Amino acid sequence: MHRPGTVAAAGLAACGAGGLYLGLVTGALPVDLGIGRTSRQLGPLSIEIAASRETVFDVIASPYDIRATRAMQAKVKVLERGVDMVLAAHYTPVRGWLQATTVETVRFRRPERIDFRLVRGPVPHVAETFWLREHSDATLLTYDGELGTDLWRLGRTWGDVVATRWQAAVEESCATVKAEAERRARSHSPEPSDVE
Repeated sequence: MHRPGTVAAAGLAACGAGGLYLGLVTGALPVDLGIGRTSRQLGPLSIEIAASRETVFDVIASPYDIRATRAMQAKVKVLERGVDMVLAAHYTPVRGWLQATTVETVRFRRPERIDFRLVRGPVPHVAETFWLREHSDATLLTYDGELGTDLWRLGRTWGDVVATRWQAAVEESCATVKAEAERRARSHSPEPSDVE
């Protein structure tokens, strides 16, 4: 037979563990202890886009523009704006009603690169770069990054979970960028002439 105090303690521990998990997943409880830090690579991922480098750059930068659409503002909120950098909160659905919030600096180095650095999120360190290189009549968009976690093996296990979802979100974003940049490129291309 369990004593009431033991059952209550077990219940509180389960609630505490559940709360810790929710805090980590949603980014509400960032843990940056600086102890047992390990890093893992994100990417690389490359995608060819049938659009100019300037068009691709504009598509990636558009969520951070003052004139961003309402739909985009529901996903990205610029907290602070500088000349070539913003501090922005990014909102990503996790599961059901759960939503992860990450806060990142985004530095724009037109026209060849955009850098992201995590300030607050489910892990203590993420640094990412999107490179844009001219490739024939297209643009080669290349992504690479690094994700760091604390607490040795426990952190590496958590990092594997986060990295899988993080990379899936990046792949989805790259597919969206490709579709939008190519749509813009088609809409600005001259109509074929009927005259030979």
